[in-house]
Amino acid sequence: MLQIYNTLHRQKEDFHPIQPGKVSIYVCGMTVYDFCHVGHARVMVVFDMVVRWLRASGYEVKYVRNITDIDDKIIKRAVENGESIKSLTQRFIDAMHEDAHALGVLDPDAEPRATDYIESMQGLIGKLIEKDLAYQADSGDVIYAVRNFPGYGKLSGKSLDELEEGDRVIIAGDKKDPLDFVLWKSAKPEEPADTRWLSKWGEGRPGWHIECSAMSCDLLGSHFDIHGGGADLQFPHHENEIAQSEGVFRTFDANGQSSDPELVNYWMHNGHVRVNDEKMSKSLNNFFTLRDVLKEYDPEVIRFFILRAHYRSPVNYSDATLDESRQGLERLYTALALLGDTDIQSVELDATFVETFTAAMNDDFNTPEAIAVLFNLSTETNKEKDRLKDTSELSARYLQLASTLKSLANGLGLLERSTKEFLQGGHLSITPEAIEAAIAARIQAKKEKNFKLSDQIRSDLLAQGIVLEDQAGGITIWRKES
Repeated sequence: MLQIYNTLHRQKEDFHPIQPGKVSIYVCGMTVYDFCHVGHARVMVVFDMVVRWLRASGYEVKYVRNITDIDDKIIKRAVENGESIKSLTQRFIDAMHEDAHALGVLDPDAEPRATDYIESMQGLIGKLIEKDLAYQADSGDVIYAVRNFPGYGKLSGKSLDELEEGDRVIIAGDKKDPLDFVLWKSAKPEEPADTRWLSKWGEGRPGWHIECSAMSCDLLGSHFDIHGGGADLQFPHHENEIAQSEGVFRTFDANGQSSDPELVNYWMHNGHVRVNDEKMSKSLNNFFTLRDVLKEYDPEVIRFFILRAHYRSPVNYSDATLDESRQGLERLYTALALLGDTDIQSVELDATFVETFTAAMNDDFNTPEAIAVLFNLSTETNKEKDRLKDTSELSARYLQLASTLKSLANGLGLLERSTKEFLQGGHLSITPEAIEAAIAARIQAKKEKNFKLSDQIRSDLLAQGIVLEDQAGGITIWRKES
């Protein structure tokens, strides 16, 4: 049975969906005022992996990943650029989609934009005021009254007093309590017209937290299976989501108890991407945009780098770790080198490897263990490949091992290209035709026992960034140098 580490309860738990055979999942997406960095890539790839595995396990999944397209940072950047909010956000939404598709991330089933849910947000805010969970301050802002909600702090695992002492709390304006947070921000005279909406509390815009409450509950209901996001969202963003959504949809008695279901059954948070042991973030100015990284590395290498670490663990970003990932991916692809266009759809998979891989993935999506299974598979596949005398007829065992490797890796969004396409793609300093001609000349030189010429051809190609690898049956494949 699939087990998921539930941040809310701080333990792994058997996964039981609300509706048998169906899974509802909401993930906090990007705030679109700049290009995505590697930390954003991790969120997208991790939850793409989760959704892929749920579907591979037979579940019908409804996956929602939102877009925040109104926010203080967005407004600031648009004003600096002298462009409209819509122009700025659409540009970076398009860029985000390009980056996600490059990484092999499948489109979510729904991708709501905050600005399309203003009416729903206002409806939630109105109900929170009616239930004495929110108030309008003298500034015009509508603010959530944290101490009026039973159980605030359950996701972060801290008491109200502990949270108040934390460095994430901003004491400002006319809040009644430093933990209180804004639901509706009153418009400022100097702010552009496209940053404000009419409401019964005056012109303004929503706070960040209420956006996700409105979008998730509109699309998935007031009780759904999985809510995901980066570890930095656990507090205050997800804590505040619980307070807002449950404040509206749950009824509590005098002791703070409720028989109504909680907002979410399983909370999932992925670890940070770190640079020099610090979280990668725009505020620290230590981030690498995906656009820049993709100039140097194949996007599948980045995906492989992300999946080699367990999703809950921090992962250190560096050229060295990406180089290691590229070498590991090359090893897997090389094991499939003899497949070519061979049809392997009907080949029966190796049950032992499938069982081990499945056990790893069902253990809280343990991709490092699952990838270890892929490496073991590649080792066995290479051994079988080396036994072949004639590669014109591939053995049943080679086909089984290669098919199992490709099938299991495809479940993680890996090895979806041919070996040739992966190893030989990208910029080359010499044409593929010239490389093939050199390989043919080398094969002929070896037949004539002219090993000096054979070695010279290999060296000349290596000097141009082309590595030759001799395979069983006299076949030579080539790849770009790592």
